[in-house]
Amino acid sequence: MATASYLAAKTALYGSRRMEATLAEHDLLLGHHAIMCALDDFGPMSQQELADSLDFDKSHLVSRIDHLEQHGLLTRTRDRLDRRRHQVSLTKAGSALIDQLRPVAREHQQELLSALSAAEQETLLDMLRRVLAANDAVQRAGSCPGGRP
Repeated sequence: MATASYLAAKTALYGSRRMEATLAEHDLLLGHHAIMCALDDFGPMSQQELADSLDFDKSHLVSRIDHLEQHGLLTRTRDRLDRRRHQVSLTKAGSALIDQLRPVAREHQQELLSALSAAEQETLLDMLRRVLAANDAVQRAGSCPGGRP
């Protein structure tokens, strides 16, 4: 019998494949898109805050940020209050690309969930948000088994 985590992961894999092809046209990967979406949603933040919010290892994040910076999609500047930290921000080109990709991502999601009615899709999204929020709270508390505290 398949577990909920297996089913969710397999479903996410199907959804990711569609978006990966679109992102490849822009020389981007899903991780790059996640960084840009986080900055679009929450505004500029430090590299550490970005790594924590995305649950990325900081060493992997740096190469992704380098790639996005080289493509002119974000900037990295020294934090005025703490010179040891870097502040990461989307550029106008980065914001424009996110705006361009947003409807494509919605279309991919609609295709992925087309087997469900609109009400079922909303129910699924609500349940996934609740599961994610509960597990995020556990992880923030530092007691996530097998996960990064």
